[in-house]
This record gives sequence, C-alpha cells and structure tokens, in this order.
Amino acid sequence: MGERSNLRLVILSVLVISLMATLLVRLFYLQVITGEGYRVAAQSNTLREVATPAVRGLILDQAGRPLVANRTSLVVTVDRVTLQREPDDGAAVIERLAQILDASPASISDRLMTCGAEGAKPPPVCWNGSPYQPIPIARDIDAQTALSIMERRVNFPGVTAGLEAIRTYPAPFDVNAAHLLGYLGPVTEEALTEQGDSTAYDRLRRTDVVGRFGLESTYDEAIRGKPAVTTLEVDTAGRITKTLEEKPAVAGDYIVSTIDARLQHLVEQQLVAAVQRAQAQGYPGDSGAAVVVDVRNGHILAMASYPTYDPAIWVGGVTAKQYQDLMDSDALSSNAIQGLFAPGSTYKVISTAAAAREGFSLYSKYQCPNQVKLGTQTFRNFESAGYGPITLKRAIEVSCNTVFYGIADKMWNDAGGNDANRNSPDPIAETARLFGLDAKTGIDLPGEATGRVSSRTFKVANWEQKRDTWCANAISGYPETRKTNPGQADYFTALDRENCADGFRWREGDALNAAIGQGDTAVTPLQMAMAYSAIANGGTLYQPQLVKAIIGADGKVVKEIDPVVTDRVEISRTAINFINSALQGVTANGSGEAPFAGFPLAQIPVASKTGSAQVTGNKVSTSWFASFAPANKPRYAVVMMVTQGGTGSKTSGPSVRKIYEGIFGVSGSTVNPATSVLVDGAPLKRLPTVRPDGTPVAPRGKMSGQAAAPGGGSP
Repeated sequence: MGERSNLRLVILSVLVISLMATLLVRLFYLQVITGEGYRVAAQSNTLREVATPAVRGLILDQAGRPLVANRTSLVVTVDRVTLQREPDDGAAVIERLAQILDASPASISDRLMTCGAEGAKPPPVCWNGSPYQPIPIARDIDAQTALSIMERRVNFPGVTAGLEAIRTYPAPFDVNAAHLLGYLGPVTEEALTEQGDSTAYDRLRRTDVVGRFGLESTYDEAIRGKPAVTTLEVDTAGRITKTLEEKPAVAGDYIVSTIDARLQHLVEQQLVAAVQRAQAQGYPGDSGAAVVVDVRNGHILAMASYPTYDPAIWVGGVTAKQYQDLMDSDALSSNAIQGLFAPGSTYKVISTAAAAREGFSLYSKYQCPNQVKLGTQTFRNFESAGYGPITLKRAIEVSCNTVFYGIADKMWNDAGGNDANRNSPDPIAETARLFGLDAKTGIDLPGEATGRVSSRTFKVANWEQKRDTWCANAISGYPETRKTNPGQADYFTALDRENCADGFRWREGDALNAAIGQGDTAVTPLQMAMAYSAIANGGTLYQPQLVKAIIGADGKVVKEIDPVVTDRVEISRTAINFINSALQGVTANGSGEAPFAGFPLAQIPVASKTGSAQVTGNKVSTSWFASFAPANKPRYAVVMMVTQGGTGSKTSGPSVRKIYEGIFGVSGSTVNPATSVLVDGAPLKRLPTVRPDGTPVAPRGKMSGQAAAPGGGSP
C-alpha cells in the first residue's frame, strides 16, 4: 500500500512538473517571442484616429480657367462622444436640433448610427467613420441657423456649425466636359482592400470620397491631398485621455488640363448641331463624338460626347431615379473613348498606306466600276457610282470603294487566297496596328476601349469563341424563327453551318470589307483622331494627353508632363505626302467639298476624309468626318462622328468646318487670328498662374468665360 502511494505521488509530481513546464514555456513564448506583437496590438487598441479630408485641388483648363472648383458650405456636425455624456444620451439635444434644422429627430439619429450596428440604415445614411469624429448631419444650412446654434452652445453640447468645401463646376463659356472631368463617389471596398493593412496616415478611409471617373479618378491621389489626422489616446471605456499627435491637412494639387474651355464649348455646341442636322434630314441621329488634338504633341484640346449630363448631379449623391435616367439615356459612357464604331471610308487612309507598303503604285490608274461581283456577293460603290479608270488620288477624293476592293483582292490572292493559313500576310490589318488601332491609345482617362481590327487573327479568335454556338444553331435550325419565317431560318442555318465548319477562314469578302472600314473593324473616335494626327505630323504616333502639368495649391509647379511618343509609323515619307495631298483633294474637289464651299482653303488648306459606315440591323449609316489643318503645316486634327447620321459630308462636315473657323478665326473668306477661340490664336505654351492663396489667374475680358470664376482651393 505504501509503494502504491509513493507511485501515485511520483506520477502526480511528474504531472505537476509537466504542467508547470508547459505553463513556463507558454509564458516565455507569449512574453518574449511574441510579446512585442501583443504590446503593439494592445497599444493600437488604445489609439484612435480622427481624419478630416483635405480640400481637393482644382481642375483648370490650359489658360487657368477653373473647370472644377470648390465652394464653401455651412455644415452642422455632431460629436457623438459629447452627446453620449448627456443624462438622456443626448435625446433632448437631438430634439432641439431637429426643430432648428426643420428635420425629424429620427433622421438625425439615423445619421449618428454606426454602419453595421443593429437598426442602422445602409450607407450613406449611417456613419461609416470613426466614432470620435464629428458626424455631419446637415449641409448648406443658412447663416442664421448656424449663428443660432453657435450662440446657444449650452443647448447644443457637441454640436458645431462650420465650413466645408464642396465640388462645384464653374462652366466657363457654359462648357460641360462631364466625360472628361468625372465625378466623386464613396471609396469602394476594392480600393480599401488594395491598400492592405497600411497604417499610413494618408491612407484611404471608409468616409473618403474619391474620383470615380474622368480626371477626378486618374489624378485622384494628387487632387485629394493629405487629410488632417488627430491621434487620440482612449481608455478601456472609450473615453479620450490624451491627444497624442496632430497632422495638419495638405491641400490637393491643381491639375492643368490641355483642354481649352472656349474651344471645348464650341466643339460641344457643334456636336449637338451635327446631331440635330442628322435629325433634320430624317435620320435618328442618336449619339456622337468629336475630338480636337494638337498633332504636334498629342494634347487633346477638346473632346465631346453626346448625349451627356450635368456633372453637378453627383454632388451630394444621386437618387436612384436620377441614376436610372442616366443609364437609360446612355449618357454616362463616353462615345469618344468607349464607343466602338465602324470607321467606313475614313479607314481608306489605312488601306492606302498598306498598298504603298506592299508596292502598289500610288500614281497609276485603277478601275472604278460601280460594282464588283464575287461568287454570290455583289460589292458596290456608294450610291452605285462608277468612274472608270482613275488615279488612286482621285479614288480617295471621290471615295471609290471598288478601287480599294481591287487592291484588297490582289493582296488576298497574293497571300494565298482560300489556301492561306492563319499566319499568312494581312497587310491592311498590319498597317492598321502600326497606326495604333486594335490597341488603347493610353489617354489619361479610365475605361478606354481597345477597338477591333478586322483580320485573320480576329477571325480565328472569334471562331474559337463562337464555334459551339454556331454548331448548335446549325443542328437546331432556329426552330422559333422557322415558325414565322422559314426562309430566314434557312439562311441563318446555312450561315451557321458554314461558320461552324470554317468560320476561322479569312475569306475574300472579309478582305474586301476590311479595305473600306467595314466588316468586323470597330474604332473609337479618339483612335481615328490619333491615326490622322500621325498622318498629319509625318508618322509620329503620340499618346493622347489631357493633362500637361500639376501645380501645388501655393502656385508652385509640382510636375510638368511631357508629350509621349508611343511609336513611329513605318511607312515612307512619299506615302505620307501622297495621302496628305489626296486628303486635300477630298476637301477641294471631292466628297468633302460641299461643307467647305467658300472656306479660305488657299490660306488654310484642309485635309479631310468623309465616311458613311454601314451598320447591321437596318440602321442608318454612321456619319464620319476626319481631318487635319493647315494641311501644308499641320497643327490640329478634328474628327467627328454621328451614329445613324447619314453621310459624313452632309452631317458631320459642316460642324467640323465651324470648329476650324473658331480655331483659326475665320469669318466668311477672311482669316483673323485675333478672333480665334484660343487665347493667343494657338494653344498656350506657358502654364497658368496660381497665386499663393490658391486663386488661379484666368485671362481677362471676353476670353475669361465669366466675370469671376470661382478660384481658390480653400473654403
């Protein structure tokens, strides 16, 4: 019995020692190995940050006119910590505040509730920020109400009326520019996740508003500035015990855009006029875009999209109905950089450059019959006009499709015709890519579309994507369509059967359509503007830019943004000069002659190309007018298009002329640079002046756009 007792004591001792050893090891691990981490975590539990956003920087036009500025607003805020110290948790204060603000107590209480708490309304009603930060409950209150609150502090503990900067749109010359400027919105969860566990004081917080489109988005970090951050020490009950650190706000920088407000307004005005002109001709004319670019550096001087919207609609948040109206009208997207359209005959400059690269004579004569028949398909000239044997220059001037059909057909046969493989030459597509088509231009705006070039590679990719659908339709035979239209069902079935079998094949008809900017080719108006700019400047492809400098709120230059050359187009100077000459002939004695009748072409020669791109689905052609001037010393490229607008000559051409008249100061046949819409008759090389107090100095008099444009960046 004694031995058993001793054994039990030994076992118990071992257990006790083991437990003690485990405890000591665990204590060592917690206090020595990971102690620092726990100390940091414990310290962070006692610290709270209160962040106040900085005043956002302004967006200026190239002359210093504010396109986006700030206005001051009287805002009522409530310190929830102070309110909770009241005997009734501040219920009486909220009641008095509701009376003076003409609001319901419940609406104020809703705004004071933390998002995610039980009973909290969804954002933006609930509060998504720090519980130690004053919460805004009313904006744009009148001065008398603010004074009443501040004079009766005893009745309103924790309530303050102060100033806040709110975005405003001065609109010099009634400029809109909504798709360029963008708007502000709450920071997204994706943006918060992307910054990870950052503890930087200027990190994004849930209460922040950020740029959601346009320049506001691209340059958000510079415009946003750095917030004022106060670091507080709190006890376990959440009471503030000490202010540890205060970082002052740093106002956001100013963005100097390449846009000229007066020219931008003219372009917007003329785009609307082109749409209305299409409608007056009996066409739908439902949307459009226009671009003006400086061909010498890629600066976008004006860019408009129709339909558009009032950028101020986003200030304070849009209602569900307002947002739905924007969606229904297709006004949110920019046709200039996001819309994809068949370029039609404006694409013939690409086909001409391809012909030159392939050794075709630029000065021989080519047959221009009214139509070409290949197999069961007939390819016609526009309005079935035939001109017989004509030069390539004349073919461009009168926009003869069949000349380009012939050139494309020879290229197709030289590449192997029906026996060609996926890697066979595709000269027109290859040349299009040299001009930057089938790729984003790289403009400093979000959401740009890539575009599409009709080609062998596209046919293969498209076939691989749609093959299963085509094959399934070929088997089913469109049973629903067959009930009402057997003939159409037979046509669709035969087409899908052919596509299922060899939809990857680059057929003769594909090559011919591609040569005149039809088929699968789709471009943005900006892409065409940059392609014509490259022709105008001798082959340099620039990255389009909307911003040329960033200036501090104190007026000091932070950064100048130099032009960016993305490529050199590999075609001969002879070919460039030939295309330039042919495009001048279009304006003087071709399809672009009518809209420029009476224009002083001897002083300001204009190179142009019209386009009427066919659209599937029984829609009216897309009207195009692509150009640059002066053609003998190019400075500007202007491109305009109107969907379902008819011909380029009748719909877009007259508006392009008006834009050139504004740029060069043309009135009738008289040229007077002093009357140009541009301040000095040309884009300004110097940067605008910003005074140390943040006020931009805009041109005076008739060039200012308004008597007193809102200036400074601080409220």
